[in-house]
Amino acid sequence: MPSVFTVDPRSGVPIYLQLIEQVKRSVAVGALAPGEQLPTVKQLALDLTINPNTVARAYRDLERADVIETAPGRGSFIRADGAQSVASQTRDDVAIDTLSHAIREVKSLGLSRSDVAALVQETLERWFPKEEAN
Repeated sequence: MPSVFTVDPRSGVPIYLQLIEQVKRSVAVGALAPGEQLPTVKQLALDLTINPNTVARAYRDLERADVIETAPGRGSFIRADGAQSVASQTRDDVAIDTLSHAIREVKSLGLSRSDVAALVQETLERWFPKEEAN
């Protein structure tokens, strides 16, 4: 199975965190379904040319976060039980990370809190227009 994951060693983000984020995002958008098997630690490390310990660390953290479950001798799988809540929490985590990144970026431009709030409100109106009263 070819890997759907990629890493960028020059991004400044630790590789294991990049893997965790990609698995969470894939669960959140439904690209990885409950019960779906992830590549083995060894296979993913070979595919991405990274240390197997890095993949193992990402998988351990994902297991602690109840995103995946590992069955010795069988592999690692997206959690089937409670998948809806895992997907919902994962979706929220991804959304918070994305919004945090965007706010860091606009703050670095020197915008004030009220300027950012106004821009966020304007963007919300564009993407989520209010329904017209009938």
